[in-house]
Amino acid sequence: MTSRELTGFLALDDADALAAQRRLSDMAWRIGFGAITWPWLLASLSGGRKADKRALLDELGLPHDALPHLGSWKADVGFLRHIVREIARLRPAHVVELGAGASTLIAARALALHGGGRLTSFDQHDGFVQATRNWLADHGLHADLRHAPLTAESRDWPGRWYNMDSLPDSIDLLIIDGPPWAVHPLVRGAADSLFARLSPGGVVLLDDAARPGERLVARRWRKRWPHIDFRLKHDGTKGTLVGQRRDISVPADNDNDHRRVGRHLVRAAGMAALIATGWIARGEVGEFPPAAQASPFLDEAAASHRTGLLRQSMASQVESATLNPVEIQRSTGIVLPPLPAKWRIHDVQLYPTSDSPAIAVSITTPEGEQLSFFADRAETPAEARPLIARRADDVIAYWEAGDMAYALTGRAGPQRIMALAAEIAPAG
Repeated sequence: MTSRELTGFLALDDADALAAQRRLSDMAWRIGFGAITWPWLLASLSGGRKADKRALLDELGLPHDALPHLGSWKADVGFLRHIVREIARLRPAHVVELGAGASTLIAARALALHGGGRLTSFDQHDGFVQATRNWLADHGLHADLRHAPLTAESRDWPGRWYNMDSLPDSIDLLIIDGPPWAVHPLVRGAADSLFARLSPGGVVLLDDAARPGERLVARRWRKRWPHIDFRLKHDGTKGTLVGQRRDISVPADNDNDHRRVGRHLVRAAGMAALIATGWIARGEVGEFPPAAQASPFLDEAAASHRTGLLRQSMASQVESATLNPVEIQRSTGIVLPPLPAKWRIHDVQLYPTSDSPAIAVSITTPEGEQLSFFADRAETPAEARPLIARRADDVIAYWEAGDMAYALTGRAGPQRIMALAAEIAPAG
């Protein structure tokens, strides 16, 4: 059986994984996260729009029946498109994949079109590996598919891990779509054992990144690997975490040790308890506890506010008060929400960030308050409902909509800044 056959809602059983499930701590994690993960599992059933799947297959020159069944525990169209995009951009020599299936077919075809690099794919199911090998052969494609049972254990992460051998010394693209969360909600965190092999500019793609477990994994990765830039993309049914290495880095110690299991179990139990009060639903849970990855975005928002104030005080600086959201979206991909008509726009600037240009808008309210509105693609702990933060004298209200993050910065009190932000942010 491969991903081209219709499969069940959950991942395939594995004897080694079932042995790991008998451990009490793993069972508690699965119970806690199972209570809150079901909205994401239900949302993943579609696998994406059929029109998007056809467009992807047309781009690759594959027949429309090449991917008859997506969704459930298999990759969705959004994740597959990230694979194609990165292979076309990087033209990688070595691609390593954890969890074979639809992503193997797409990666193998993309490599054939863009440089002909080598694909090494690991999966815990021996029969699945052979069936996927045959599936690729039906389309004239080849990959180095290997059976890697879940018999290894990570020093830093819970659950059982792939027993892998003969890995390439340098990895240009790492695709992570396994093991399944039923082994342990944080099991995919152990993929960071391969991060030291990433080539400069190498990319990590993590599937199912919007799920609570994967969000916790992403949070720890950011702390352990500060020279890999991670961003969560919401352009699929399950979310994709995209990481790109900037430099070699030695990770800090992980906080996933046996002495802290009790604390983690309390967190999992607390998250499950929130279900009973209706506080958690799909799209309304962030990382638990709130993560610190908003810091770069907030620093940039505060810096853009100070820059805007400085520009307004300098007669030599020419301001541009024309705000054209259509042109901005067409040129940068940044989506701007409507601003209140009573606000006066003084200046609209492209603001350079480490990843791509952001938009900074200098504003004055009818009450004379000087504000800056900042928009960029970033992941923060906030969702539709704004959160508040401080940077020196600046008070920042920030929120997300889709894959965009927004910040409203000023020097009024927190309640006033939140009230002003509520005029822009969607009701949440």
